Amino acid sequence: MDKKTQEFYERLKVELDDANVWPAEYLFKFIVPTDKEKVDAVENAFNAMGAVINTTQSKTGKFTSISVNVRMKSSQSIIDKYLEVSTIEGIISL
Repeated sequence: MDKKTQEFYERLKVELDDANVWPAEYLFKFIVPTDKEKVDAVENAFNAMGAVINTTQSKTGKFTSISVNVRMKSSQSIIDKYLEVSTIEGIISL
């Protein structure tokens, strides 16, 4: 992980800890190219976590937005999940 990415996650962890009492609900938002395998990969990352997942295709159908509302146990678990899905080709985390 490069220094800029590491600094981003360190800042995010502090902000999450300042704003939440753990465990807490967290809303992940992603955009992926519309491809069943990529959408499934994001959904599978939250499998068996009790997540509420909503997907919406863009007007052109080229991209799919994915919102995942899930109870997370800590700020580190949120960062770990972002790192896990960051390996999906073309994913954008919002």
